[in-house]
Amino acid sequence: MILTEILAPGAVKVLPKASSKKRLFCDLAGIARDVHGIDYDTAFSALQERETLGTTGVGLGVALPHARLPDLDEVHGVFVRLEHPLDFDAMDRKPVDIVFALFAPEGAGVAHLKALALVSRTLRDPGLCAKLRANADPAILFTVLTEMQASEAA
Repeated sequence: MILTEILAPGAVKVLPKASSKKRLFCDLAGIARDVHGIDYDTAFSALQERETLGTTGVGLGVALPHARLPDLDEVHGVFVRLEHPLDFDAMDRKPVDIVFALFAPEGAGVAHLKALALVSRTLRDPGLCAKLRANADPAILFTVLTEMQASEAA
């Protein structure tokens, strides 16, 4: 699995302000609806529900909210960079400014786990995260996210 299989260029955004997790989840659900045709209410509710189980803030300013949804055939991703970091109750208590949300089919056990592992591995790279934080153009952010895997696959 590679990021371009789950992330479309239009699903990469820079958000000027997210005042809360709830507001961020609204934005993520809206992008998922607009780019992937995912039902907004279902996506929003699933993100909220998953977050009640424990924070998806993994540390170092990164959050990986994810949800399983009915009526999906494949895993879809949404990436946002926040201009102003948001308190996310992350494990290291640092605010979050890099968010990669995943939406997977309800029965996609292995595919969902592979996608989570891929995104987690990708965003553990401090150099890559520095590049993401230094850019505000969604096209550049998409390229930064996907170029490393493209060069490895070549």
